[in-house]
Amino acid sequence: MVSDKQVTGLSVINKKKINTRKIKNDLFHIVLLSSILFSVTVLFLLLYQIFSEGMKWLDWDFITSMPSRSPEKAGIYSALTGSIWTIGITALIALPLGVGTAVYLEEYANRKSGFYKLLVLNISNLAGVPSIVYGMLGLAVFVRFMNFGRSILSGALTLSILILPTIIVSSREALKSVPMNLKEGSYALGMTKWRTIAGVTLPFALPGILTGSILAISRAMGEAAPLIMVGAAGYVAFLPNGPMDSFTVLPIQIFNWTSRPQAVFKNVAAAGIMVLMVLLLSANAIAIILRNKYQKRID
Repeated sequence: MVSDKQVTGLSVINKKKINTRKIKNDLFHIVLLSSILFSVTVLFLLLYQIFSEGMKWLDWDFITSMPSRSPEKAGIYSALTGSIWTIGITALIALPLGVGTAVYLEEYANRKSGFYKLLVLNISNLAGVPSIVYGMLGLAVFVRFMNFGRSILSGALTLSILILPTIIVSSREALKSVPMNLKEGSYALGMTKWRTIAGVTLPFALPGILTGSILAISRAMGEAAPLIMVGAAGYVAFLPNGPMDSFTVLPIQIFNWTSRPQAVFKNVAAAGIMVLMVLLLSANAIAIILRNKYQKRID
């Protein structure tokens, strides 16, 4: 039999444990909240500095002018055009390959085979490889071995390899979310596997696929290190006419301005950062709009 003193002692011990856990939980909550507040504060300070320095330089002439050694005449037209060329070709290459690979892994591959396990493991590992490594790969394969030179095509192929793991992983997760009863209902109606994938699986998974893909392309839009490795120029005073032309992009043009000795170029770089932010936020907004649009159709 347990005495009243023992019961009282156990209840006191339990209360102490509960109080200790509550204190730890409150401390952890404070630490997390402080980290978030610190990050948001630093972000707002950076945004304030960028807008205060770049707003007076941002106008239509800045967008439609070529780079110049004079900060008053400097613009981002060639860099903006190069970014559009590069990201457009990157999307045309990476999206079909990424989504197609995800469909193969989820719908056709033998999950018990060693090849499947090796492929999935390598895709997961490649998602964490630094971007400069992809730049070195692009320099060795596309610029030198395939002899594409320091062109838009080399940069687009390098960025495609960079974002492929992200697109594949996000597309696979979207395909996994498709309910099995939808597929079984399609098979019960006599549909083939491919018709089921094209008519049921992909439309249901499309919001997740679009969201992950557009966010991956947004990442490629802000990359500079791999494009420096494949030969993107820091100063281009002409517009590219095709995928084999030399090019520059917004991140590299901004980096070039910040490395100039004249302090006024820092303000020009701030205006370029604002343009790049608008492009990135627009891409993210498109991802949200498309996701909500197709999600409503599914619901």
